[in-house]
Amino acid sequence: MGPKEVELILVKEQNGVQFTSTTLVAPAPTQTHPSGEEERETWGKKIDFLLSVIGFAVDLANVWRFPYLCYKNGGGAFLVPYLFFMVIAGMPLFYMELALGQYNREGAAGVWKICPIFKGVGFTVILISLYVGFYYNVIISWALFYLFSSFTSELPWVHCNNTWNSPNCSDWADNSSVGDIYKATPAQEYFERGVLHIQDSNGIDDLGRPRWQLTSCLGVVIVLLYFSLWKGVKTSGKVVWITATMPYVVLTVLLLRGVTLPGAIDGIKAYLSVDFLRLCDAKVWIEAATQICFSLGVGFGVLIAFSSYNKFSNNCYRDAIITSSINSLTSFFSGFVVFSFLGYMSHKHNVALDKVARDGAGLVFVIYPEAIATLPGSSVWAVIFFIMLLTLGIDSAMGGMESVITGLIDEFKFLHKHRELFTLFIVVSTFLISLFCVTNGGMYVFTLLDHFAAGTSILFGVLIEAIGIAWFYGVDRFSDDIEEMIGQRPGMYWRLCWKFVSPCFLLFMVCVSFATFNPPNYGSYTFPPWANMVGWCLAMSSMAMVPLYAIYKLCTLPGNYCILLLAYAITPETEHHLVDNGEVRQYTLHHWMVV
Repeated sequence: MGPKEVELILVKEQNGVQFTSTTLVAPAPTQTHPSGEEERETWGKKIDFLLSVIGFAVDLANVWRFPYLCYKNGGGAFLVPYLFFMVIAGMPLFYMELALGQYNREGAAGVWKICPIFKGVGFTVILISLYVGFYYNVIISWALFYLFSSFTSELPWVHCNNTWNSPNCSDWADNSSVGDIYKATPAQEYFERGVLHIQDSNGIDDLGRPRWQLTSCLGVVIVLLYFSLWKGVKTSGKVVWITATMPYVVLTVLLLRGVTLPGAIDGIKAYLSVDFLRLCDAKVWIEAATQICFSLGVGFGVLIAFSSYNKFSNNCYRDAIITSSINSLTSFFSGFVVFSFLGYMSHKHNVALDKVARDGAGLVFVIYPEAIATLPGSSVWAVIFFIMLLTLGIDSAMGGMESVITGLIDEFKFLHKHRELFTLFIVVSTFLISLFCVTNGGMYVFTLLDHFAAGTSILFGVLIEAIGIAWFYGVDRFSDDIEEMIGQRPGMYWRLCWKFVSPCFLLFMVCVSFATFNPPNYGSYTFPPWANMVGWCLAMSSMAMVPLYAIYKLCTLPGNYCILLLAYAITPETEHHLVDNGEVRQYTLHHWMVV
């Protein structure tokens, strides 16, 4: 008999005599997972989960990557391949990860109790998230450095009379003439020489010591991350109310200011100009596919970790549609903000738009600050802009760290009791590795990590994930799980995408990634061969988890025959007793043919 609660009722009669009565009330039953396990910690509110997913997926790349790709690849015509790949691959994979985490109530590694031989891919995505944290936090520290530098009457990247400036500094470098090819703007020199101090390094083999200014900013970022994550989703779910909503407020404010600037409309027209002939170029389709792969955040284990804290009956299908759509709409919306200011810069300096349009860190730390510096009240606009960058980065970094923490504490149960200490260990370890990126030559380390940590390896990880779920676990069985949660079975479209379209798409992307690989470079600097070898070792270390764990699992499972070992390895752990009786679902033709 379960525990009872005592309910005390006080009744007052008219004559002043008080009577009390007590009743035994059974407490509301604790929600449990169908497997009989005690219910996992859940989000305080549904909106906490939605904001966390949106905050993770909507990151700096939405501002500095998508608008430039759209402009470069046919303007509005680029939306055709982008939306096509969004529908056939992006949304199905997004939906798949949310459902996988919610049903199994585990992190990226633990969910593979459904097919033990594939657990290595869980460790692959955990490692990738950890590697990304080594350099992603550095971007946030740059934004924090710029934010502190903006609290001044005159922004430090306006003139060339600072101690860090070189003789090549000029108020505007028009690279159309040979004589000015080595000129640099004050904003460019502030970023490279005033913030990074890259002039004090000869390359990746000459890093120097960590710079105390950036180290301090990095320390602040790490402290923010720790106190956002140390209590789990109960704390991180509240932080995202600020970090996930603030960018939309700031983007709207910047757009309202940007469209009033001279030349802004020309910039927006260039952003939206439609050139359907560009669709005949295979590179446009490849770049659209690549953008989809990385913009939604699949393959980092974050969506699995976040959804594992949902209530079992949560409608993950609706969540997948809402959050993935918001992510894409945010990318499109940010393009108006970016190109209104780029059009203004083009008009102000009387140069072609392609002279100022760029992507990556150069857009948000060089071009945009330079545009802001020309506005009345520039310091206020700079503070607003870098607060946006800070919030865009923080919640994405929180997602990556949560993937690592949840994935490991679910796999090694003894860590559950020590979450605060383990979280401290992870963030401090990340901080120590990140120190290499805040040295004089830190930009070279940053570039190397950015190039290798989450490129081909994450495409490979999602490919193995899709194959493991749709083929080995079974798309029909996966659909049954979803129906058990939300009461509605996925339609034929989703099942076909999971089984055929998405795996083929990912296999194509992995092949393209290898075929089009180019060694990293920073400006005119070319990395030495040993640095490229280190980068490939980093990429391979995460991908190697798949075969290494498969070998380990086959060696540790019971049985003397290969066919029996394989049966145990590809059968859900809860059904191993069926293998003992000779019932192996994966050894039937029906399992492989059904959709």
